[in-house]
Parts: sequence; C-alpha cells; structure tokens
Amino acid sequence: MALVLNDITKVVRGATHIKPTSLTLETGHFNVLLGETGAGKTSLIKMMAGLDPIASGTLEMDGIDVTGLSTQKRRISLVHQFFVNYPHMTVFENIASPLRVAGMAQSEIDGRVQEAADILQLSPMLKRRPHELSGGQQQRCALARAIAKDSQAVFLDEPLANLDYKLREELRELLPELFAGRGAVVVYATSEPEEALLLGGETALMMDGAVTQFGATAKIYRDPASLNAARVFSDPPINHAPVQKSGTQIVMGDVRWDAAGDAAALADGTYTVAVRPNHILPSASDRATVALNGRVLVTELSGSESSAHFDLEGRGWVSLAHGTHPYRIGENHTFYMESGGCLYFTPDGHRVA
Repeated sequence: MALVLNDITKVVRGATHIKPTSLTLETGHFNVLLGETGAGKTSLIKMMAGLDPIASGTLEMDGIDVTGLSTQKRRISLVHQFFVNYPHMTVFENIASPLRVAGMAQSEIDGRVQEAADILQLSPMLKRRPHELSGGQQQRCALARAIAKDSQAVFLDEPLANLDYKLREELRELLPELFAGRGAVVVYATSEPEEALLLGGETALMMDGAVTQFGATAKIYRDPASLNAARVFSDPPINHAPVQKSGTQIVMGDVRWDAAGDAAALADGTYTVAVRPNHILPSASDRATVALNGRVLVTELSGSESSAHFDLEGRGWVSLAHGTHPYRIGENHTFYMESGGCLYFTPDGHRVA
C-alpha cells in the first residue's frame, strides 16, 4: 500500500497555497510532515484526505486514482489536534461510529472497539461521555476510533499539540506501537523537530507550501540539502552567519578556524556557515575549541538542558547544553563552538559541505 502524490497543487482564489508536490508515502513507518505553522502541512493533509480540492495533479491510493473521490469514499481516518468526539455519544459509540456507517456487523464492531480500547487503556471508560474524560483521554478516544476503522491511510494533524507535556510524551511513545503492522499509510504533521526524530520513519520538510526535502528522518537531520531545510529541522533555531573561505581557514568576522573535512575542499570565497545550538557549548572541550565572545541576552532552563541566547557581532546566536550554567544576562560570556558540527552553504542556500 502506498499513497502517491503526483505534482498536486492547491489554489485558493488565484493564489497558490501548495506548490507542485510529488511524494510517495508508504506503510511500515511514520511519514512525517515537518514545518512551522503556516508551512502548508494541514492543507496537504486535507488534500490527501479529500477535504480540500486538488487544483492540478493526481493522488493515488494503492495504485487507484482517488483525486476526485469524496472523503466518505476513501478508507481514511483523520485525527486533529482538537478533541473531535461526538459529545452525545459514549466512548464506545464514538469509537464504533465509523464502523456503523460502514455497515459492519455488531459482533465485529464489538471486537474492534474492545481491541482499540484495550490498546489505549480506555476499557474502563467505554460508558462515559467525552465531557467526563480528561483531555488526554479524549484524544485517546479519537485515536481509538482511527485504529478501529482499519483504514488504508491515517492522517494525524498535530494530534498531541493541545496536551500537557507528560501526556504528549506518553502518547508519542505509544503511537508507533498503535499503527505497527496495520498496513496503513500513516502521515503525521508536526512543527517540532524533536517529535519527528522520535517518531523516525521518513520526513517531508515543508516551507511556504512546498516540500524542500524528503527522506529518512535521521538522514535529513544529519544532511540537510539546503539552509532552509536546516532551519526547519532545528529547535532552537540554527545559528548562521556569512563566512569567508581563505586558504585553509574559515573566517567569520573576528573569529577563524581550520577548514576541515569537506570544507577543506571548498574554493576560496563567500559562504554561509550554519551550526546547531548543541554544537555551541558554555565551556571548552576536546571538540569545542573555537572561542565565541558574546553578550548574553536571554537564558532558559528546560529539564536537564539550558540555553543561552547571545549577541555575536550583531547576530543572535544560541547555545544549548546539558546542565545548568552561571550565565549573567547583559554580561559577556565566552562560548566554544565545535567546528566539526558546522554546515556550509552557498550564499543562496545550497549545501556544499
């Protein structure tokens, strides 16, 4: 089973919202749409689900052209970030609703609902109504409905966005297990790079209504094809600045370091360097040897990690490191960059090293 997009576009009142997009999304793993709010993730999902019209191009499911088919005629499930459950129905009835519409026998409905409820730990709540559930339980109910339906394609549009941190972690760990071996194409939209990495599978990076790169999630993270791709796949934002390659040196304002690895082969000239915040550390190490003197602007502590936003020669850069560190806002601090973590791009954003 595969979901194939052939140059599909979305046009609203003459404006192109989704540029020509071609993707082949397959079963056996999560297919992640990763991009900031407004990148086009939800629009693309709605087109694949049949909720929004496709202006041009075709959409195939399992080799069949479904471009013109209504949502009701496609074997799909859709879970939103908002808890979409029928308030007048019990949890059992909510999970069973698409099965009844499909005309399934009551005995099979009972079995499928119970299986989905067991997986999502909803069995004790089958007689309750949505208003009697917590937010996490309501979203579990929506997920159970998607599982019970046994769809060819399941679309998850930021399904964990409105849950608290603990519930998000819990359900995020559960999701791959929920859909493993079910033979459905699973498409998951998120704005969080960390979530894409945790889910694995394949990722389509989206920006301004276009897919900028598609492939194995871990590979795209390690090897972004463009500066835009590196920006999308970095949280906190990736640091970047213009540099000069001169002989064996990379020069960035008053800072310079040896051009190593692929960067050593670059022709002399102007490039853009990009380095993720986790390669900028508050103290020197064997790998972090390039000193960066900056004025600390903002500090944040998140779990076991702390970040510092600092001014580096007029540019806002970010350091992300384990533990807590004695930063003082407004004062200068020497950070240390791992030059091996640097990515290099042409001035127009194409990856060169």
